[in-house]
Amino acid sequence: MELIEAVVLGIVQGLGEFLPISSSAHLVLTPWLFGWRDPGLAFDVALHLGTLVAVVAYFWRDWLLLAQGGLKGGMTREGRLFWYLVVATIPGGLAGMAL
Repeated sequence: MELIEAVVLGIVQGLGEFLPISSSAHLVLTPWLFGWRDPGLAFDVALHLGTLVAVVAYFWRDWLLLAQGGLKGGMTREGRLFWYLVVATIPGGLAGMAL
């Protein structure tokens, strides 16, 4: 894979991840449109991991406040939001394990 291909796919991933479209589909369509070889699943996973790291790094203070609020047990705004997120994650986790 050429460096320019990796850069273009990284930009597509970065822009597509936060729009209500499938960034995964764009990672398939972009190489097809340009006539590039499929970069493979490992590269797609690396792009998604890069997105995760970027989001966590950008919002690390918010994550820290949520974790502190939830683990202190108080009924602060952050504590309630932490537990809402935990409860909201359970159905998705159970569905993922069932598949």
